[in-house]
Amino acid sequence: MRIALVSEHSSPLAAPGALDAGSQNLHVAGLATALSTLGHKVVVYTRRAHPHVPQRVQTDDGYEVVHVPAGPAVRMSGDDALAHTGDFVRALKLVWKARRPDVVHAHGWLSGIAAVLGARVSRVPVVQTYHSLDTVPPQQHRANGSVSTKRRAVERLVGHEADRIVATCSAESQTVLGMGVDRSKLSVVPRGVDLDLFTPHSGSAVRVRPRRIVSVGGLLPHKGFEDTLRALSKVDGVELVIAGGGAQGDVRGDPETKRLLMLAGALGVADRVVFAGHVPHAELPALLRSADLMVCAPRQWSSGCAAVEAMACGIPVVATAVGGLTDSVLDGLTGVLVPPGKPDAMAKVLRALLADGTQRELLSAGGYDRAHARYSWQRAASDLVRIYSAVAHDLKAGADREGAGDVRTLGSGRRSATVIQPSRSETRADQPWA
Repeated sequence: MRIALVSEHSSPLAAPGALDAGSQNLHVAGLATALSTLGHKVVVYTRRAHPHVPQRVQTDDGYEVVHVPAGPAVRMSGDDALAHTGDFVRALKLVWKARRPDVVHAHGWLSGIAAVLGARVSRVPVVQTYHSLDTVPPQQHRANGSVSTKRRAVERLVGHEADRIVATCSAESQTVLGMGVDRSKLSVVPRGVDLDLFTPHSGSAVRVRPRRIVSVGGLLPHKGFEDTLRALSKVDGVELVIAGGGAQGDVRGDPETKRLLMLAGALGVADRVVFAGHVPHAELPALLRSADLMVCAPRQWSSGCAAVEAMACGIPVVATAVGGLTDSVLDGLTGVLVPPGKPDAMAKVLRALLADGTQRELLSAGGYDRAHARYSWQRAASDLVRIYSAVAHDLKAGADREGAGDVRTLGSGRRSATVIQPSRSETRADQPWA
């Protein structure tokens, strides 16, 4: 199949684990690689966010990346990028008119509206994965700015116009259903992880204390590192290594690291906490393997990807029951789930597991098996190809029945039009990326 992946604001070429790369970058890169390995022709379309990147890049993993000019070649927030979506749409229309893909898979809400609009003329089926959804209540939109209102409107519009919605976990699928999306066009395909990199069969980082807990993620208040520190204060004889954010010796540019360091001091655990800062993706497995337990304690949405990576390394996981973690961590089988924002409950679980090596071994074996059975990129890509084939077949069958002249109508009403209004700038058909 000719498969177009649209990832407007998350380039798969971003270095894994880099400060500006998140889980969506890894997801798109892993999926594109796996689809290419299966023999499909994969092109990833992402917005040009740097003036000196090549317009087309053929990767060593078999897929191609096209950097689409849409607005200034700088990194943008969602609100700013939305204003240039019209340029992105024009680019997709041109390139897909010349070389029509069999299916388009959009990643993220901005990518979704670009894909739906860009695919209309060529009548290409669109599959949408949100990765995360705006769950801010309507009454809080003013406090959160106009981007929240626009994003929710776009998410709903894309949900109704896309041919299939693919959620990455059951919690995400429930949120999608809450938007009124038809259940019959919703599927769940979990994120994959690199099972060749994340493995228990290699070396581990050196540790000083007899017991170690590792926690991984961006240093943001909702990630729950504060709760992990409070739980640590009730567990003796164990060190905590936090991978992410700024390094311990340089906190001036990282307010959250500074706040957590101050909290660790106030709790009396500063000597047992190591802020490792940015850890390159290739070095993360060794750090995970050095731990007795991995803690993933976000207070709200989480993809659960870091937990699966730990499970693939044979490390038991203690996680809060939110987002994708409720799928990947089977309570009592592959790890232990605790309520979010409850450090006392977490401390109780940590003390029990650190004192019970047999239980840790059982959880380690269960986690490893689940990671390999459910979260390989090969399985994710195979599942998605079946979905791609189904939507392509359904669209073709519908066209055969109704005639090629039918064109879907996108959205209605003034509100939808203002959200998706293209800019006036023209896109030249003779540019290299087209």
